[in-house]
Amino acid sequence: AEGGHIAMQILHAGRYAYAPWAVAPTALKAPITPFKPRALSARGVEKTIADYVNCAQRAQQAGYHGVEVMGSEGYLINEFLAERTNQRSDAYGGSFENRSRLALDIVQAVRKAAGPDFAVVFRLSMLELVEHGMAFDEVVELAHLLDDSGVDILNTGIGWHEARVPTIATCVPRGAFAFATMNVREALLAKYDRAPLMCATNRINSAQTCEDVLEQGADVVSMARPFLADSSIIEKAFDGREDEINTCIACNQACLDHTFKMMPVSLSLIHISEPTRPLYIS
Repeated sequence: AEGGHIAMQILHAGRYAYAPWAVAPTALKAPITPFKPRALSARGVEKTIADYVNCAQRAQQAGYHGVEVMGSEGYLINEFLAERTNQRSDAYGGSFENRSRLALDIVQAVRKAAGPDFAVVFRLSMLELVEHGMAFDEVVELAHLLDDSGVDILNTGIGWHEARVPTIATCVPRGAFAFATMNVREALLAKYDRAPLMCATNRINSAQTCEDVLEQGADVVSMARPFLADSSIIEKAFDGREDEINTCIACNQACLDHTFKMMPVSLSLIHISEPTRPLYIS
């Protein structure tokens, strides 16, 4: 009603799947899950690509305006991209050209099936924060190839879930990783004289932080947990009511902690001195 659009994220957890039937490019166990994955066969790779296409088509039929292909944070596509988790010797392993093949095959197949008027977003890992992840030059090259393949927006992924560097906790300054998005964008413009729309993310939880990141050069900003803390955050910001926003403090208690415990995701609740006025934080 207000002119907004909605895209559905397509995520394959790969070796992060909390299940004994998890699959990955190579049978290497993740340090944060108890299950060792099975290596996808060549036929399994083909079926996975078809599954992404099927999912995108169902989203389109359901009324979504686009999809986001999750290619970061150490999930399946990211596992194919990085030497850390890809020890294959077939067409999907070895050289960077081969390791990036799955990501490009998925995007190209989704674009072909969904048509030109359906938005395709790709969440690209722009800062791996783990050993043997993608090098910066590889990230830039993949960003260019994704642009050529029909991606409308490149969203920013920061770090893997198994990384030792905090990326979304309270101790991380607001907008701290926007520089990664800008670095990739500037490298694309310098090398190819063009870049798709670039979305910055991580620890962006206020209208002012959004403005600051946009002024740095991002085309779009992304928020997730702040909407759990206050679903009206955008409306209040536009109305000049920032002081009424329940700000996400990145405690991760009722969102991520609940997710890992297989509990419903919500936000933390703290009661202050006046019992009839609870303060909601997340």
